[in-house]
Formats: sequence, structure tokens, C-alpha cells
Amino acid sequence: MNATSNTELHRTTGGTTGGPSDGIPGEALDETLIERMREYLAAGLAMDLAALEEFYDDEFENLRIDETGQVVRLTKAHFMARFRGLAAQGRTVGRSTDDVRFLATTRHGDQGTVVMYRCEQGVPARYTFVWRRTADGRWSTVLREFSFERDVTYLRQMMAAATASA
Repeated sequence: MNATSNTELHRTTGGTTGGPSDGIPGEALDETLIERMREYLAAGLAMDLAALEEFYDDEFENLRIDETGQVVRLTKAHFMARFRGLAAQGRTVGRSTDDVRFLATTRHGDQGTVVMYRCEQGVPARYTFVWRRTADGRWSTVLREFSFERDVTYLRQMMAAATASA
């Protein structure tokens, strides 16, 4: 516990795939946050729309940033519209989370943060999820997601096209 910031830092001892140690040396992950992340990721894979609706906070925002500095802002409405569209077509958002590694967790007041790394189809991506915690200490909803990707040009174009057609 850092007395000046009242933040607890945690790290992995080998990631979720048994890989090399990552994260913050000498710190352990908050397993309650990691378990909640696993539940969230499983709901996404299963395209469980009701569960996903509950996982995303009403104030949810996702900022996607790429290597050139382009930024796209997405909301809960954007995410749920995408999930509904995919589900209506019988499609999913992925087949596995075997590539996921949880690197670090922090607690700060009524929020917690999970740093996650994955390499989907050979393309690395880094994520930071901010979770809300209830008064009884349960991790409830995803409040923020910061995604660092190679290129978000496609997403900027999709958002511009959606705005133009609205």
C-alpha cells in the first residue's frame, strides 16, 4: 500500500498463460479483479448480451489510441450496438481468450484497474480497464477502457460513416 496515494499495486507471477513474469516486480494480482475480468471476457465470447449490458457502466467510455496518436472514443451504446449487430448475424467477437495476459491490477478508492495484454492474430494490443466497486467491495461494472492498438484508422472511418448516415 502506498501511503501517499492510497493505491495498492499488484502484479502477475507468470500471466494467465504461464508465460514469463510481467508487471510490477514483487506485487501480486488482485484475484477478485482478475476473476471479474474473466467473467466479462467470457460474456463477450458467448455473446451474452444481457450480461454485457450489465457489465458496462452507464457512463462507460472506451478510448482507443494507436501508434500514430489517432484516438477514437466509444460509449456503451456503441459497444452494445456492435454486439447486437454481430449476434443478429450469428457472429461473435472472438474464439478464445487464451492469448490474454493480466499484467497488473490496482485499487483506488471505489475503483480498480486491470492492465491486460493480448496478441490477436499476431497483432499485439494493450488494454487498461477501470472497474467500479460497490460499497460491499464487489467489482460491478466497467467504467473505462483504454486500448492501445497498432492502427485505429478503420475505426475512425467507421465512426465517420455512421455519423454521416445518422
